[in-house]
Amino acid sequence: MRAVEVSGTVDREGHLLLDQPFGEDISSRVRVIVLFSEPVQELEDDPDDTPIEEVKASLKRAFQQAKAGKTRPISEMWEGIDAE
Repeated sequence: MRAVEVSGTVDREGHLLLDQPFGEDISSRVRVIVLFSEPVQELEDDPDDTPIEEVKASLKRAFQQAKAGKTRPISEMWEGIDAE
């Protein structure tokens, strides 16, 4: 058995419509594995994601602090962090 990766669409009746033909004369039964894209809404509602506006605001504050010379040595950043 050999594998060929192609893309396509599944319609409302469950028919698989390929974007392009294989380019070979293939006329036989096949096994199909269907991978669905994640819905965008589901990705946006990830509770582990920090909202983009919050990330932008944090980066802006950090840049302003760096320009003002309000920085700390990197060696201090590890203080209080329990690394295993």
